[in-house]
Amino acid sequence: MSGTSLYFMLRTPRTLAICLCIMAMPGMACASSTVPLPSLANAKQFNALPNGHWLVSEKRALRLLADDGREIARLAMRADHLDSRPTPGGALALVFDDARQQPVLIDIDLALGRMSVGAALPETAFTLESQCLYRDGQQLDHAILIGKDGQAEQWLLSGPAPRLLRKLALPPGVESCRVDDARHILQISEDGIGDWAYALDGEGVPFRSLVAARVAKPQAAISRNLPIVEAQAQTEPVTRRGDAADDPAIWIHPLDPAQSLILGTNKKQGLLSYDLAGKTRQLLEVGRVNNVDVRQRVQLAGRALPVDLAVATQRDDNALAVFEIDANGTLRDVARIATDLDDIYGTCLYQPPGGGLEVIANDQDGRFVQYRIDWRDNAYTGVPVRRFSVASQPEGCVVDDRAGRLFIGEEDHAIWTLAADASAVAAPHLVLPVGPRLVADVEGLAVYHGAHASYLIASSQGDNSYVVLDAQPPFAYRGAFRIGINAAAGIDGVSETDGLEVTALDLGGAYGEGMLVVQDGFNRLPDAPQNFKLVAWKDIARALGLE
Repeated sequence: MSGTSLYFMLRTPRTLAICLCIMAMPGMACASSTVPLPSLANAKQFNALPNGHWLVSEKRALRLLADDGREIARLAMRADHLDSRPTPGGALALVFDDARQQPVLIDIDLALGRMSVGAALPETAFTLESQCLYRDGQQLDHAILIGKDGQAEQWLLSGPAPRLLRKLALPPGVESCRVDDARHILQISEDGIGDWAYALDGEGVPFRSLVAARVAKPQAAISRNLPIVEAQAQTEPVTRRGDAADDPAIWIHPLDPAQSLILGTNKKQGLLSYDLAGKTRQLLEVGRVNNVDVRQRVQLAGRALPVDLAVATQRDDNALAVFEIDANGTLRDVARIATDLDDIYGTCLYQPPGGGLEVIANDQDGRFVQYRIDWRDNAYTGVPVRRFSVASQPEGCVVDDRAGRLFIGEEDHAIWTLAADASAVAAPHLVLPVGPRLVADVEGLAVYHGAHASYLIASSQGDNSYVVLDAQPPFAYRGAFRIGINAAAGIDGVSETDGLEVTALDLGGAYGEGMLVVQDGFNRLPDAPQNFKLVAWKDIARALGLE
């Protein structure tokens, strides 16, 4: 079966009808199959196999289904980027194993109903964005591995072990690929340009041809002349490649602020803590935690002493993961609080004036649920106290505890605000729409409380900048800045920031007026997995003329 397949799905009350379209320029042939709908209810990706079988990727498993939807084999793994080719009696599949961060071959025996993990390709030196299989005219199998920044490799799979055949240069931002085995062509799309066909013959001079041109979309105004500040330090890279690091939080040491810690999520592995020099202090391998927030000296009813807590969204279980932090900054995983969200995403914390702790969590479909954290029978529990929604996908949020004000980011549209009090009507008011000053995606949000003014900071991901607004109505725009290369310290600039956090407390040294911590989507000097950058607030204040 060619890797040039697309799937069109038609839902009926009990089955999922799938039209498998084999793309062969210039024509297209289709065949259809039906699978019982419950069999694919949790599918992230699926791939058609011979004799009506299906390979299905879910959050925690790779499943082999018979033509009637029965599961006949399962591997416990988080697999992405599925592709396959038929073999005598079965199939060869290529998947990306999220846990190992490597492309892996899966041998499928359909007669015996078995799957086994075969050879793994070496970890790539670039962030893998897509991969696909190719079977050449000699019936030898190849893997095409594609990076987000255009780096790519072609590996020969046939033989004693996978071997690198050649390196390729492709357009940046390629999110998927397909191969026409008969024509020996790799097909990819370049946003704003069109569809390209690349020759896959490993010999001779590489060439490509434009198959279908498209009118270029307007690009974000990344050339805006904005002030540039430099990071003073950076954390060690996370231990997973790709889109892994996501959201930071800051824990303040109760006796010595210079010993404060940065918490950061690795959404492919767990929760980390770093010292202010960026050295890793702790890694808790607790699965796919996405956003994290911290509150200190939280007094919960039923507990004699206050406690420092971090809460993160755990996407494997659609739950809230609760961590206690002791006086030395050591994290302890203490609880999971179930939610009724289908795809939990972002979160932020709120300490009401009367005490206690509340968690605002959101779903990718726009829903928010606000939970009150309780301590009952020596365990943490969560009780929903308010629900509301926005029209499209949110993620970043922050609560200004002093003002009782919640800020939320609707990624493609705007920053909104509403009362944090769960008893108040959830009526979001516009703070700043997406436009020339705020370029989608709207990502991380944080509030800085200075001696003379308070500011809202937002990650304007689409133009790699950070917007600063007054944190009080009418939320006046104070400017924007970027984070550039610190050549003296060997620290690269920052781009595509997801989460961020800020504090105004004196952390010592360069951070006497506080610190901004941001996630870096591309960690350079040299290329490495993502990390977090530490910026002195005094540099931001100087660049924007802030009080």
